[in-house]
Amino acid sequence: MRTRIGIIGAGPAGLFLAHLLHRAGIESVIVETRSRAAVESTIRAGMLEDWVVRLLRAMGLADRLDREAHFHDGVSLQVGAVRQHLDLAGLTGGKQVTIYAQHEVLKDLIAARLADGGEIRFEAHVTALDGIEGDSPAIHFTEAGDARRLDCDFIVAADGFHGPGRDAIPDAARREYQKVYPFGWLGILCHAPRSWPELVYARHEDGFALLTTRSDAIQRLYIQCEPADPIEAWPDARIWDALHRRLATPGWSLTEGAIFQKGIIPLRSFVCETMRHGRLFLAGDAAHIVPPTGAKGLNLAVADVRVLARAFERFYAYDDAAGFDTYAATALGRIWKGERFSWWMTTMLHRDPSETDFEHRIHAADLAYVMGSTAAQAALAENYLGLPFTD
Repeated sequence: MRTRIGIIGAGPAGLFLAHLLHRAGIESVIVETRSRAAVESTIRAGMLEDWVVRLLRAMGLADRLDREAHFHDGVSLQVGAVRQHLDLAGLTGGKQVTIYAQHEVLKDLIAARLADGGEIRFEAHVTALDGIEGDSPAIHFTEAGDARRLDCDFIVAADGFHGPGRDAIPDAARREYQKVYPFGWLGILCHAPRSWPELVYARHEDGFALLTTRSDAIQRLYIQCEPADPIEAWPDARIWDALHRRLATPGWSLTEGAIFQKGIIPLRSFVCETMRHGRLFLAGDAAHIVPPTGAKGLNLAVADVRVLARAFERFYAYDDAAGFDTYAATALGRIWKGERFSWWMTTMLHRDPSETDFEHRIHAADLAYVMGSTAAQAALAENYLGLPFTD
């Protein structure tokens, strides 16, 4: 098999890249470990920045999003029992908070890619990459028990934090940075009507809580917990008790419902600044991870491939490889700002048991400043809904 761009991973980065390349007339093949059903059913957070929504519309991929997504003018911050609306739309000239789950985005991208005649090899397990330091890189994978080889001009590893792409770069060549947080999130999905018209981010003495939505009848909620907790330690009654305490406000109560999914995720910040090695490029979670508090994961992934697609277009149209040389620096400029914002939101809103009382007071003062300052709210709004591009 042969293609111009071999893409590992049918997540946001890989699928957006394949569509952008297709629009430029550049052939690609996606190799994905999971089945199509698994990709489309893995539920992830789904806050889309304004520019990502506009990109989907420009590519003709937003019909279902426009029908089914939830659009909000802002979010609410809560400290103790005090809840305050932040008018993000008013602070950003009309940009809205768009809630559309990541797996729904992937469904739309997969269906459109296949309808365009694009090739996605599901249940294809990558075993090795070779030739990345030369002119003829290749992806080796197994499919239905058979060994296969995909020869490419270039390889893009958009295969997530645990994928084989980043590991193909020699350890001595990789420059990485990481912070592991001493807390995690317990997330639930439940059958319940919407309790509040927008997202609520709450800082409480017991720990962080987040109220969000997936549809008019399905709600998504999170609470801060110990990352090593077994899920059995959190029966439904304990979860609802924690949510009621952390989200309580006078005259309002959270609507309960049947919990049909729950799980605990650890929180980390991670950046691999080596986003190119020879003819291998990293994009999305393969190169960076953010805690979900700032809602940046999918959006940073799409920003990566926006830059990378332009570099490929420039190469194939004009035989100009300059975009490859600047890819990492350009992408990292936005990545580190997203990392900073995600770290700031996380440390401001969570109770970190390893911090001193002084640090707890600083975070409380930071949150009070945001809730009381239009300038601080404007900075939060700009970062939350998507920083402007300089090109």
